[in-house]
Amino acid sequence: MPRPSLTQLLATVTLGIGLAHSGSTQTSVKQVELSGVVRDQSGRSVIGAEIEAAGKTTLTDSSGAYSLAVVPGLTKLEVSLHHQTSFRIALDVTQDRTFDIALRENDSVTVRADENALTPDPSTQGFSRSDLLDANPGRPGVPLSIPGYPTETASGGIKAPQYFAPGVAGDHGEPIAQFFQIGGFLFQNNLTANAHGNGYADPNFVIASTVGGVLVDNAAYNARYGDHSINLAITYDVKDRLPSFVQVTTDGRDGAISAGWSPENISKRGWVAVETLFGNGFLKRAEERQQYKINASRTWDIGKHELTAYGLGYYGFSRIPGLIPINTFVPNDSIDLRQLDLTHTSLALLADHWQISEKSALTTGIYFRTYSLKLQSNFGDGLIRQSEFRNVQGGNATYSDPFGQNWLLLVGLDARRDAPRGLDLAKADDAGQFQAVTSNDLTITNVSPFVAVTGQILPQLQVYLGLRRDQIRFGNRDNIQAANSFDAWPGTTSPKVNFTFGRADAPVLPQIALSWAKAFHANDPRIGDGSGRGDLLIPAREYQLFATKQVLGNEVRLTLAHITNSAELAKIDPDTGLQEDVGPSINRFLTFAIRRRMNRGFLQVSWSAADARDRRLGQPIPEAPRTIIDAVGGLPHRGNPEVIPRYKSQLMTNRRYTH
Repeated sequence: MPRPSLTQLLATVTLGIGLAHSGSTQTSVKQVELSGVVRDQSGRSVIGAEIEAAGKTTLTDSSGAYSLAVVPGLTKLEVSLHHQTSFRIALDVTQDRTFDIALRENDSVTVRADENALTPDPSTQGFSRSDLLDANPGRPGVPLSIPGYPTETASGGIKAPQYFAPGVAGDHGEPIAQFFQIGGFLFQNNLTANAHGNGYADPNFVIASTVGGVLVDNAAYNARYGDHSINLAITYDVKDRLPSFVQVTTDGRDGAISAGWSPENISKRGWVAVETLFGNGFLKRAEERQQYKINASRTWDIGKHELTAYGLGYYGFSRIPGLIPINTFVPNDSIDLRQLDLTHTSLALLADHWQISEKSALTTGIYFRTYSLKLQSNFGDGLIRQSEFRNVQGGNATYSDPFGQNWLLLVGLDARRDAPRGLDLAKADDAGQFQAVTSNDLTITNVSPFVAVTGQILPQLQVYLGLRRDQIRFGNRDNIQAANSFDAWPGTTSPKVNFTFGRADAPVLPQIALSWAKAFHANDPRIGDGSGRGDLLIPAREYQLFATKQVLGNEVRLTLAHITNSAELAKIDPDTGLQEDVGPSINRFLTFAIRRRMNRGFLQVSWSAADARDRRLGQPIPEAPRTIIDAVGGLPHRGNPEVIPRYKSQLMTNRRYTH
């Protein structure tokens, strides 16, 4: 059975090939018929859906049927509802062909033939925009609330939110990868050796209305993922079309104004969205928060190529009064009135998806990003300032091609260069003047080829084999202690293996998948006040058992995982500039989830229990959540089937906040 990827959770495709025309010789170009029926997820006909192929357009009739005459060859079929793309796929139409589609309104999805290779983790979950709540309307943080994975911004203000997974306190991203999928291109948001925390991933720049869905998986089992892809990977799917809108959100203390525009001609896939957020938060010390965002996207269909340009700009400022040490009483909800966060970033990205044939494709892309951070914090030992400015350049090429009847090959290359300059830690003296503790200029360059094959060995056995090599150059210039400067070029190889048995909709037995993988994260190369260079690449080993079954109309999922990390020797603490010896760890967790879709809504409940420990001392890992309970559901609005109110509750236990 195909992997449970984002596209497979949002659209079910049934293909059939009709009989060829037996017509006589014609003087004009011969055409063939592309036809089918469009249904929603409950099986009801979708009336009035716009179908476009080969420059021709039609609407589905009262039975949901459509028919188009097209020139034989590679054809892009697109289905649109309410001026939003709901379904898109490339087809080789050499003779009359029937193509039936089942989809859900408000979903945005591109179906690709290499989907099993792109999202190989069997435990992958995809959520459409209609299934997700805005996480913090009118407030900073992640754009959408993802079932089973809570987030927090413990300090308040615009500080980057922190994801939690079973047994994992992500500390802004070190073991948790964050991606944006733009026109088939995968852009990673994590910043290695960030001034505030290694792997820092701040999604504050994205406007929630521009996200079409979210993909969640356990990260290590995908050869496309590299640095920081250990415990969890979150992928935001960026829309290529959205309705024009103006939205105002406020609770009287915080507020947001956002607006979006897109062309009235739905064949022109593009949009511009802007948003400003402001407010003072909930504590006595006002946040004085200001955030300004602009996101824009434009897609062109040029023959077999789909070219996408995406750009954004973001500026944010706030006080961070919520940063208070544990068990410390402070007046006016702030230990230090000088605490603040100032962040700005920009991104320009260009991606091309070349659909060579129905099952062969090449996706390429390049990007340029700027990022700046100034963060002033007080953890009880005096005010510190962490700051940096960096440029990021990178690109990717991924090629997929079938071989044999049941196998598909995926090969690719990632390249990226991070150049943080003025990566400084300073501490305020008694006169309030900042004195440098550490100051570095870094250059971190990744070159990462990968390859994967996926296919069927037996009718009930699907296999995925992946291999990734990450070669990373660390250039560390220490501006205070020149003797601590160095250049290094370490590398690591990460194999990925998965065997999937059976089908989730089988009459009796569940679908069961066994996975094993190696993963890693790159450490901050700064030495700071330490005595020597520490470990630069931190490996992890992971094992996973996943089972799923359709039971009485419910999707039941069970995940058991075992993750071990090696010791992190001489790891830099970005808050103190001191080196730490972080011992080897082990994390075991179990997640049980049940999801039911109904004609009039949906309900999902999940429960996770974890045991994360230091392997040397046997002590629990501080801050790591032991239990996560999550429930989310939605009912369609009677007056408008496009509006689905969602209701969500989360509970997380056994964790402490330190910063």
